[in-house]
Amino acid sequence: MCRFKRKAPIIESEGEWYIAYCPEIPGANGQGKTKDEARESLAQAIALIFEDRREEGLLGVPPDAI
Repeated sequence: MCRFKRKAPIIESEGEWYIAYCPEIPGANGQGKTKDEARESLAQAIALIFEDRREEGLLGVPPDAI
């Protein structure tokens, strides 16, 4: 089982928007009109990044591999 140290996202306000990012995951960022919207947007971005990395990591692996 993989264990990650969970880091809190960094959320900054920029005008009427909030920007959220996670330095530990390059490319992961989100935005929203509220802190909660920005946090949820970031969570969706992280899920997409992990899905993409998982698919990329499985390229070339035989289907019967354990």
